[in-house]
Amino acid sequence: MTPFLYERASDSQKAVALGGRTGASFLGGGTNLVDLMRETIARPTLLVDVTSLSGEIEDLDDGGLKIGAGATNTAVAADRRVRDRYPMLSQAILAGASAQIRNMATVGGNVLQRTRCAYFYDDAAACNKRQPGDGCDAIGGFNRYHAILGASSHCIATHPSDMCVALAALDASVEIQGQNGARTVSLTDLHRLPGDTPEIETVLVPGDLITAVILPANGFAVRSNYRKVRDRASYAFALISVASALELDGSIIRDARLALGGVAHKPWRAHAAEAALEGRPATDATFRDAAEAELAEAKGLHDNAFKIDLAKRVIVDAFVKLATNKETAK
Repeated sequence: MTPFLYERASDSQKAVALGGRTGASFLGGGTNLVDLMRETIARPTLLVDVTSLSGEIEDLDDGGLKIGAGATNTAVAADRRVRDRYPMLSQAILAGASAQIRNMATVGGNVLQRTRCAYFYDDAAACNKRQPGDGCDAIGGFNRYHAILGASSHCIATHPSDMCVALAALDASVEIQGQNGARTVSLTDLHRLPGDTPEIETVLVPGDLITAVILPANGFAVRSNYRKVRDRASYAFALISVASALELDGSIIRDARLALGGVAHKPWRAHAAEAALEGRPATDATFRDAAEAELAEAKGLHDNAFKIDLAKRVIVDAFVKLATNKETAK
């Protein structure tokens, strides 16, 4: 592990000032960053501890919620308001990790966690994300867990967060404090696709600190679920995950939300599928058409082509269960 300095920020302004220094990284629960430091993938020279910053979950006037970036995953998943108003979010967090990790991991850290691609962690492998210009050994290697949407010839890694998939479907946004003031960015715009610069993963710049996640009031969010398909039953990263929500007017779909995990470099908001659902009857055929529309541009490699059909089946199954009230969170 590379030697580093440590400072504890007493407020967001101090955190931003410290975080803007060369080589600085923010430290929340440390469940991802410390692992990367042990592997010498991350080499910060200054750790800025932001665990004293807000972890409150607050009601908003419009019926939404403001979740402080310092809130633990456990606190968010257990909050009655989250479970009642945004059941897919609670489900996604509980699907994501062990209780011990959820007790430490923060919302801000979860949003910014880095890929779990094995080639990214292996310093003997070529990885453009770890070392720009090196190449991508995953493309010709074992790529069962890699992207089928939005990938490039430079990187096929996937974003690992379950929570972010639900946030993408829920129209969440993040509040950011930076050296030039505060701003708000949609969760779906926060993360970048790899293109030819996979090492640049978000729109954040040095010193930018996520201070909160905003969940708007959503009528459809009550009828929602999170489905995760993985190689083993507990604490594995998703092969495919689906965050889905429906708002029905009788048997007609008034509104729908869909986001996918395990398929792309960022949480994948399924706009094509949503457009194919709106105004149509809530039938198996409608759901199949929506899944086909979303996966039309998917590209599989030798080990992960199965994900395309798998994603379609999980999407259809998730919406069928929502439409028939067989699977909603309590």
